[in-house]
Amino acid sequence: MSWFKRTEKGITTPTEEKREVPDGLWYQCPECKKVVHTREHEEHAWTCVDCNYHARVGSKEYFELFFDNNEFTELDAGLSSGDPLKFIDSQPYPKRIIAAQAKTGLTDAVRTGFGKVGGKDAVICCMDFTFIGGSMGSVVGEKISRGIDAARAKKVPFIMICKSGGARMMEAGFSLMQMAKTSARLALLSEEKLPYISILTDPTTGGVTASYAMLGDINIAEPGALIGFAGPRVVRETIGKDLPAGFQTSEFLLEHGFLDFIVDRKIMKKQVSDFLRMVKKK
Repeated sequence: MSWFKRTEKGITTPTEEKREVPDGLWYQCPECKKVVHTREHEEHAWTCVDCNYHARVGSKEYFELFFDNNEFTELDAGLSSGDPLKFIDSQPYPKRIIAAQAKTGLTDAVRTGFGKVGGKDAVICCMDFTFIGGSMGSVVGEKISRGIDAARAKKVPFIMICKSGGARMMEAGFSLMQMAKTSARLALLSEEKLPYISILTDPTTGGVTASYAMLGDINIAEPGALIGFAGPRVVRETIGKDLPAGFQTSEFLLEHGFLDFIVDRKIMKKQVSDFLRMVKKK
C-alpha cells in the first residue's frame, strides 16, 4: 500500500495551481443541514432530499417547473418602478431599484409568462423575493393587473405564485392602492368565468396576503410556508395574548379553513394541471 504514502518531503503546491470546489456546486439544507449536489437538489424541485424542506426559489425556477419544456412568452418584461414620492431613506429609491436590478437581473419583483401548463394555455405571474423582499409596489400591481387582462383576452386560466414581504414602503399609498387594483381585476376575471389558481409560497405576508393571494378559486400552499398579514410580534402586542405554535404556517391555515390544499412542489405542476382540466371554465 506504499502508493498511498508520500515518500518525498517538503512538496508544496503553488497557490495559483490549487484546485478549489466551485461556488454553488453543493447545497446545504438550512433545516436538517444535509449536503447534496446542487444538481440533485434541482432535480428534486429545489426541495431537500432528506427532510423535504422547500427552499425559496424565484420566477426562473417556477417557470421552469410549470411551463411545458420551459417554453413561454414573457409579458411586460420592461416595466420598471419610478419614484413618485421622491423617497429617500439611507439612499434615494431609484438607487435601490438600480442596485436590485443589477443584483437580480430582474426589472421588478414579479414576472409574467404565457405558455402551456400540462398542455393547457395559461398565464402565470410569479413573484421574486430576492427583489427588495418581493415587495408590492406600483409595478408589481400593474404587471399582475396586465397579466389578468392577458388571461381575459386569451380566455385562459390565471395562475399567481405569491412570495412577498408585503407593501413597498418607498411607494407608501401607491403601494397600498395595488391591493384594490389587483382585486378589482380579479373580479373581472371571475365575471368572465375564467379560473384563478393562487399558489402561496414562503413567505406570503402583508398586503399580498390581504388581497390577491387569498382570492383564488383554489388556494394552494407549499408545505411549511409562512403565510400571514402582520408578523407574530405585532399580532401579539396588538391582541395582548400568546399565539398558538405555528399559527402562520400553511399547515395551521389549512386546518383552520384558509387554504384548500397543501401540495408538495415536486407534484405541484401535476396537481395544477389536473385542476386546469377540471375547471377550464367556472
